[in-house]
Amino acid sequence: MKNYKYIIGFSIIAISLLSCGDDNGKADGYGNFEATEITISAENNGKLMQFDVNEGDIVQKETFLGYIDTIPLTLKREQLEVSKAVISSKSKGVLSQIAVLNSKLKTANTNKTRVENLIKDNAGTQKQLDDVTGEIDVIKQQIRGVEIQNAPVVNELKSIDVQLKQIEDQIQKSKIINPANGTVLTKYAEPNEITAFGKPLYKIADLNTMQLRVYISETQLANIKIGQEVTVKIDDSDTMKSYKGKISWIASEAEFTPKIIQTKEERVALVYAVKVDVKNDGSLKIGMPAEMWLTKE
Repeated sequence: MKNYKYIIGFSIIAISLLSCGDDNGKADGYGNFEATEITISAENNGKLMQFDVNEGDIVQKETFLGYIDTIPLTLKREQLEVSKAVISSKSKGVLSQIAVLNSKLKTANTNKTRVENLIKDNAGTQKQLDDVTGEIDVIKQQIRGVEIQNAPVVNELKSIDVQLKQIEDQIQKSKIINPANGTVLTKYAEPNEITAFGKPLYKIADLNTMQLRVYISETQLANIKIGQEVTVKIDDSDTMKSYKGKISWIASEAEFTPKIIQTKEERVALVYAVKVDVKNDGSLKIGMPAEMWLTKE
């Protein structure tokens, strides 16, 4: 009889300890996995000449995936280069005139210096100095006139240079360069299709680290902090598979529980959203449900 009472007492204590350890078997938060998705769109108009990407492909940052037809842009660039050459030839003629006038101006300034020295030695006259000074003024006016004549040509050359830079920028944007490491989730276009600026080409997301978005009550908020390690569990056959997770974000404001969460009473409660980073071993998928368990010390 004494042994029987001892066994019963021991069983009650063991059950009590187990109940305290797993907190009645309820997780601290429920939610779904998500990832930061990036939709890559076309940056130019034209025919999609090459597009080497398929759904499920893992692509690295700065990888060349294809290009949009650049023949119209190339032809326009050649036309601008020809126009620039024609205008430059006109400008060279004007610049040669300025060079001749500058040479005359240099000679006139030399003559002026010589006459000034003669006057100091009483070997020259004021009239000679006035003639040279007048000649210098005339040459300067001629140079200004030629420069004014050349100004529109210079401005036109600058305008063509700007247009050439714009063409080069459009040609570069015709190349489809992957902007980030990740896995291709969806492909929206195929080679030989006509695309347009802003039209989606494919969607990519980094699935190496997934984010579990869970919702917790205000009473739980004091027990968590950013950087805290937690346990994340997902369904795996007849048991639960566990992962290590780290809290990376906590909402600063409360919100109503999303409709996907459990009962009507829980849906009208105010909760805080929390994101948990989890290293993906390939089993975690976007939208997959999971549980968050706070790590016990």
